[in-house]
Amino acid sequence: MRSTRARLVVLAVMFAVAAIAWAAERVVVEDWRSYPLGTRGIPGDWKGQTWGRPAYDLEIVADDGQPVLRLKSEGDNSTISRDLRVSVNLDQTPILEWSWKVVTLPAGGNACQSSTDDQAAQVYVAWLRSPESVRSRIIGYVWDSTAPVGTICKSQKTTTVTYVVLRSGSRELGKWITERRNVVEDFRRIYGEAPDNPTVLSLSIDSDDTRSSADSFIGPTVFTPP
Repeated sequence: MRSTRARLVVLAVMFAVAAIAWAAERVVVEDWRSYPLGTRGIPGDWKGQTWGRPAYDLEIVADDGQPVLRLKSEGDNSTISRDLRVSVNLDQTPILEWSWKVVTLPAGGNACQSSTDDQAAQVYVAWLRSPESVRSRIIGYVWDSTAPVGTICKSQKTTTVTYVVLRSGSRELGKWITERRNVVEDFRRIYGEAPDNPTVLSLSIDSDDTRSSADSFIGPTVFTPP
């Protein structure tokens, strides 16, 4: 009886240690749990953009019992950013994982066209270099309205941004989807070399070019080992 009980204790300790190690390897950029439901505008640990006239129609809401960020746009754009410089080491955690759900797509949006460069949900990983408007490198993972899935194109409006279209169109609207991207591999594919550690992660919604509406949700965002 004692030996059985001892084995159970050892197993429990092993599972606890494994769980702690697994959690320590993950870098949680945001899980929205530190903000009260109903928090509106820019969440406290994030910063707003320095261009345009953002509406910041953002709110922390509960969806399926979990806190998430809701982003809405009515012919405007909003981007929030969070610093990654002291937290993310791509040698250890090259995989960016997040969940998102789109409810309304900007009508006719296409990331590869300057006149229709609107998306309902955008997750950007940035390597900012001075002068930022010229030398920075930014990968934008987007849920587009019309550009085909798998499309990789340079923004016609912001030359430092390259889009990767992960989802497109209305077929999966209203569904939570989890994405996993190897940021190192994507950077190599786009820029032909290995990346340094990223400096910023941004979340955005945009419907100003199409003068339409957009509505989406973004859940936890983490960097993980392969």
